[in-house]
Amino acid sequence: MLNKILSISLHNRLLVLFGAVVLSVTGLYLARTMNVDVFPDLTAPTVTILTEAHGMESEEVEKLVTYQLETAMNGSPNVRRIRSSSAAGISIVWVEFDWGTDIYRARQIVSERIPMVQENLPEGVSTPTMAPISSIMGEIMLLGVTSDSLSPMELRTLADWTIRPRIKSIGGIANVVVIGGDYKQYQVFANPEKLKYYDVTLGELLEKVRASNMNAPGGVMNEFGNQYIIKGSGRAYAVEDLEEAVLKQVNGQSIKIKDVATVQIGAADKIGDGSLNASSAVILTVSKQPDVNTLELTESLDEAIADLQNTLSAGVEIRSEIFRQSNFIDASISNLNQTLLEGAFFVVLVLFIFLMNWRTTVISLVAIPISLLVSVIVLKLLGYTINTMSLGGMAIAIGALVDDAIIDVENVFKRLRENVRKPVEERQSVLQVVQDASVEIRSSIIIATLIIIVSFIPLFFLSGMEGRLLQPLGIAFITSVLTSLIVAVTVTPVLCSYLLKNSKVLEKQAEGTKVERWLQKHYSGFLRRALEIPKWIIGLTAGAFILSLILFAQLGRSFLPEFNEGSLVISVVGIPGMSLVESNKTGLLVEQLLLDMPEVDVVTRRTGRAELDEHAQGVNAAEIDVPFVLSDKSKEEFFEEVRTKLSVVPGASITLGQPIAHRIDHMLSGTRANIAVKVFGSDLQRLFELGKNIETSIKPIEGIADVAVDQQVEVPQLRITPNRQLLAANGMTVYQLMEQVDIAFAGEKAGEIYEGQQYFDLVVRFRAESRSTRASIEQALISLPGGGQIPLDQLANISSVSSPNTISRENVQRKIVIAANVQGRDLRSVVNDIQQIIGDEIQLPDGYRVEYDGQFESEAKASQLLLITAGMAILIIFLLLYYEFQDIKLSFVVLLNLPLALIGGILIVYFTSGVISIAATIGFISLFGIATRNGILLVSRYEDLRKEGKGGDELLLEGAMDRLNPILMTAFTTGLALIPLALKGGEAGNEIQSPMAVVILGGLLSATLLNLFVIPCVYELVNKRKSIV
Repeated sequence: MLNKILSISLHNRLLVLFGAVVLSVTGLYLARTMNVDVFPDLTAPTVTILTEAHGMESEEVEKLVTYQLETAMNGSPNVRRIRSSSAAGISIVWVEFDWGTDIYRARQIVSERIPMVQENLPEGVSTPTMAPISSIMGEIMLLGVTSDSLSPMELRTLADWTIRPRIKSIGGIANVVVIGGDYKQYQVFANPEKLKYYDVTLGELLEKVRASNMNAPGGVMNEFGNQYIIKGSGRAYAVEDLEEAVLKQVNGQSIKIKDVATVQIGAADKIGDGSLNASSAVILTVSKQPDVNTLELTESLDEAIADLQNTLSAGVEIRSEIFRQSNFIDASISNLNQTLLEGAFFVVLVLFIFLMNWRTTVISLVAIPISLLVSVIVLKLLGYTINTMSLGGMAIAIGALVDDAIIDVENVFKRLRENVRKPVEERQSVLQVVQDASVEIRSSIIIATLIIIVSFIPLFFLSGMEGRLLQPLGIAFITSVLTSLIVAVTVTPVLCSYLLKNSKVLEKQAEGTKVERWLQKHYSGFLRRALEIPKWIIGLTAGAFILSLILFAQLGRSFLPEFNEGSLVISVVGIPGMSLVESNKTGLLVEQLLLDMPEVDVVTRRTGRAELDEHAQGVNAAEIDVPFVLSDKSKEEFFEEVRTKLSVVPGASITLGQPIAHRIDHMLSGTRANIAVKVFGSDLQRLFELGKNIETSIKPIEGIADVAVDQQVEVPQLRITPNRQLLAANGMTVYQLMEQVDIAFAGEKAGEIYEGQQYFDLVVRFRAESRSTRASIEQALISLPGGGQIPLDQLANISSVSSPNTISRENVQRKIVIAANVQGRDLRSVVNDIQQIIGDEIQLPDGYRVEYDGQFESEAKASQLLLITAGMAILIIFLLLYYEFQDIKLSFVVLLNLPLALIGGILIVYFTSGVISIAATIGFISLFGIATRNGILLVSRYEDLRKEGKGGDELLLEGAMDRLNPILMTAFTTGLALIPLALKGGEAGNEIQSPMAVVILGGLLSATLLNLFVIPCVYELVNKRKSIV
């Protein structure tokens, strides 16, 4: 069939070239219009359910809200894990579905079950709401809004009603969360003494405030041929309108709201705050929807911000250069594009040095753009984006893309030179020589390319996040290599027939190039000596292989290499129960320490949480974003310096991470750290004690950093317990008392006040001085059903107790998490130490258990899967070799390239990073295919010569000389093209591909050098044994 394709190509040369041009133009067009992102979409299908539980403590929220939602979601199709966090006034439930579940189907399943729960929820609990769909790469930008002319309230109002709607109107934006400033509220603050004096209850005040702020429809009226809409407009639009509202009449005297309460515009109670460069600010977190082009969206955002800036009053500034994901994408894509170009340059250099002919160089190089552009077409058809993974696959493949073309061109060039040396009458036509030369090596290149493709197949068995991350890399690599094979049997012969028919060029290089002659001269001498001592050569190689296996056992393990995002996320968690004011002081100190560092220009802090924000952190926790620019130190040194500098902050637990890596960790284990040790049990106090014991035990481990226990501890609480006998004596129900407590101290929403298109909550509660101390709460006046008022402490017991600040659960069980990062050591060995220490030193009570989660869990599963699939890949490679040679022994001779490649791969890892990540493991597996190609070329040539009747040293030398050029050229092009990628592992975008490139480079070096000596020696021994038999 391939002979037919070759023949058709050579007889329709212009059509083949036209097809190649059309494909290239299509690929080029798609490359310019495709979505560009940092990674493929790694988001696990997760639905977040938020429920506001006004005034409830964490244990109540857990029992009455969270548990109900968890129970309803359990047993839903494809649910793999349910996590939750219950805190005072809020329940957050994360329902995680199996990878591959359609997110819209997942949301449909959840939305169908929410109504079942809602009817069982207590009064006053809001409707459970699903958070918008967003991506793990979701937070694409942080905006800081500051002003030297507006008050914090005016600034927040501007952000809520002008900036946020404008940004949300941009297509592709999932959500904009606003935090910081003062949230505007219309407040009716009741004076309990005046309520008593005028005999007005708190309930009556609330009812009258509601009644003073409403419109009424009045139907329509027809008069003078016109239709008039009748509308009763009773809404209050100002503080004065509310103040003048009548509560009751006593002796013809109207008692108004202003007689018993202060009506004002004020700030709502804060649950979070924002800061920019240690100054108060409003921070907007912009999240995008999945499958949206981040770079285009960032451009639209920049235009909208510039437009907004022009319309805002002087003194208001919107800063967008705080955190921008597009910076990381631009840096990554630009670095990879540069790596591709540098790789291509090395390929050109190698080709020209070896062939000394621009025509053959051009013919070989044509394979690169066509193969890469066809890869783009395939990625587009499969729904992938252009990202660091798909580009990385192309960067790894770039040297291998010319291999098939090189082998074909080199053979065609050689046969054309031989043809020119013949007498004129014996010479064949150029087309015939090209066809025969291409047919001669077609079998070798097809089997070699298929083997390379097979060696990448284990990648597609990876599931979960690592599968989603690495599959586009595999698709890009396989597609481009497969295209290069098709190019080698179609376009390359056609170009050879056009460009290599000049007899002057052929005659000039009839005896081969200078480089070729020099290499053959020296190589033949070395090979002759090696063939005299074949057993020594094989023995030394076996020794080197055993040594490399011993070193392999000492290598560390990790999941993914560290990213270099150029931005830092610092989690600062204070003592639970601390106020927002104290938390802000701690945050301010951290910001000032960071701003003192020369690498840091801007710092953003978000303390607590925003309204309906899916981050369940209390006012004691802050998240600080720190973009940095490094000049004379490494990322690890900078991180260590930050840790040292922040160690002086009192009473705070500090964890360092990077934005995307942080979110990947959170998605894998629910914790924003590399390692999560989860302790499950029922008693929160006991869980916290166990957590602290584990923290103390594992802190001394070398290489462990940022060890922190979930701050699930008791925080102070003022508990009001009704005295039922006293209530009964006063004819009052528990409900009536609790309702007054709720209105008096927490406040009750009585409607909204509209200011044009804007609206603000109208809240009724006691004035601040009547609810800000324990004494004032005890003396708070409660209205009795029969009239009159008495202090609260005569109807209820008021005691100071404690209750948990947050309760974390997973799969309907309470848990506490001990989180840790790894610095300067591999992940797997740190985890092994942790497991050993916990096993030896920690005694768990009955019913309590420990689970380990995080990156290492994914690494262990992925490594195991890759090991099994690599075994299958080697079996398929063996079957392909057997199909080619029809001889088991020869198939094993070619397979010897695998241990030869492993020697270099293991040694280079041992002397560089010393750590094997999933990326390096895939490098080893793909190395099998790339290294086997050289063995196939050599052994297939030996077999051809043996069939011609040659044997002994003559066969071994002639075969090796014949294949020396293509073997070295393919090895050098593949290897040298990887050097830029291998050397730039620390740069953004190269982090995952670099370990793969390092392994392939080292393995290719050892496989090529040893292949040229070991394979002839082994082939000689195998044939000797054959002849003896």
